[in-house]
Amino acid sequence: MTPTGRAATFGAMFMMATSAIGPGFLTQTSVFTVQMGAALAFAIIISIIIDIAVQLNVWRVLAVSGQRAHELGNTVLPGLGWFIAVLVFTGGVAFNIGNIAGAGLGTNAMLGMDPKLGGALSALIAICVFLSRKAGLALDRIMVGLGALMILLMLYVAVVSNPPVGEALKNTVAPDEIDFMVITTLVGGTVGGYITFAGAHRLIDSGVTGPENVGRITKTSIAGIVITGVMRILLFLAVLGVVATGVTLAEDNTAADAFYHAAGELGLRMFGIVLWAAGLSSVVGAAYTSITFITTQQTQPKNRNALTVAFIAFCAVIFLFLGAAPQTLLIFAGAFNGIILPVAFALVLWVAWKRRDLLHGYAYPKWLLVIGVIVLALEFYLGWNSLTGIADLWK
Repeated sequence: MTPTGRAATFGAMFMMATSAIGPGFLTQTSVFTVQMGAALAFAIIISIIIDIAVQLNVWRVLAVSGQRAHELGNTVLPGLGWFIAVLVFTGGVAFNIGNIAGAGLGTNAMLGMDPKLGGALSALIAICVFLSRKAGLALDRIMVGLGALMILLMLYVAVVSNPPVGEALKNTVAPDEIDFMVITTLVGGTVGGYITFAGAHRLIDSGVTGPENVGRITKTSIAGIVITGVMRILLFLAVLGVVATGVTLAEDNTAADAFYHAAGELGLRMFGIVLWAAGLSSVVGAAYTSITFITTQQTQPKNRNALTVAFIAFCAVIFLFLGAAPQTLLIFAGAFNGIILPVAFALVLWVAWKRRDLLHGYAYPKWLLVIGVIVLALEFYLGWNSLTGIADLWK
């Protein structure tokens, strides 16, 4: 594999992983650890298995076909692709405001900087990535760099918190408690919305497509989920180590409080770095993926980068005007996530089952298709619950 090809593969892998590891990911995992303790280990393992099933199908169908999700949708049923694109783009705007807010809070914890200023500067850094003359290479490198930084810092805190690893291992196979809603929430936070397509679209844009690249596509898709899973496990262990000592963590900022109790003032600063890196990488990932849904592969890279810059700037202006991502906005974004994955995943499985012509004659594995159908049934259930929840909220 050439250095460029290797960079593209690692870039796609970390694009998916770091897009998933956003500010919400950190909060979600910390809160669930406090609620469930070591029993969360089982939920994390099951969610990782489901995530792999989703990514294996999505990445394989899209990359083998060489078409982005909305392009494939419009090929199968004219208009379907643009319907998916509208959902992804709308959800991307809402979540990117939250990502910028998270990056701002990270700079506050890290340097004591005003969150608005920190958010604005983080958005500016993201914009500079896409203004670079070698934007593709810069994008791949920053995603790998931020991903590695987060994992190393999280590993340190997980070690110093001295978690009960034996108890966690026992709960992976014999959990004290099983909460299916926690499992489904973890799945939605890892492969929901635009995140599902981030890495696959990056591979397509890098030219890693066609049946001849199935092995590479498969390894990269699994590796992306494994990286996300490692990050979640390390965060889980870091918080679990603190909780196991009997410390009561602050409800409004559980993750930051866990880092503080694990490693003191240094831990708090490290949390700031992790939160900033999570926010910045998610800003870049959400912006890149959202714009790939409103453009085609025929769009000139210069024009696509300009649209991406405008997207980030627009989200940053809204963040500065509002001061934060309002809860209602994020709830609606969550509802969009509940719709996007079932619709787009159904499209992927239909192509795998009935449209071999779009896969350039590739014989799709039946076992993978069966696993995908089982997961799809679960996702439709979750999507319906998301819509029902939003309807109840506005009654």
